[in-house]
Amino acid sequence: MITPPDSRLVLIADDDCEVLNALRFALELEGYQVGAFATGRALLDAAHGAHAACLVIDQKLADTTGLELIMRLRASGVATPSVLITTNLPTHLRIRATNLAIPIVEKPLLTDALFATIRELTGGPTLRG
Repeated sequence: MITPPDSRLVLIADDDCEVLNALRFALELEGYQVGAFATGRALLDAAHGAHAACLVIDQKLADTTGLELIMRLRASGVATPSVLITTNLPTHLRIRATNLAIPIVEKPLLTDALFATIRELTGGPTLRG
């Protein structure tokens, strides 16, 4: 039996502890359950069987890049919608993300763009939405 995704579970990978904690806090305020990981490897391990509704992945992780992580997840059968968060993504990587249908939200995260993107990908209700 295939388990449907939990529309309230979001997994985050960011190796900046302050950003990771701020994202976790903000998403929990939005009504999401959050799994937060400091490495791509930890998120990769957790994503299998987690049935998350969405992944939020920083492009510059200590052990991999966000795009590489998403490609590894997809190659291993994890088709969870993913959002790439980054600053100044080079054009060739922006094109690659677009071709893979991966939305990009630019840092700093000063607007509601990340929340709007997550809502669009998950269709899940939030406390604010």
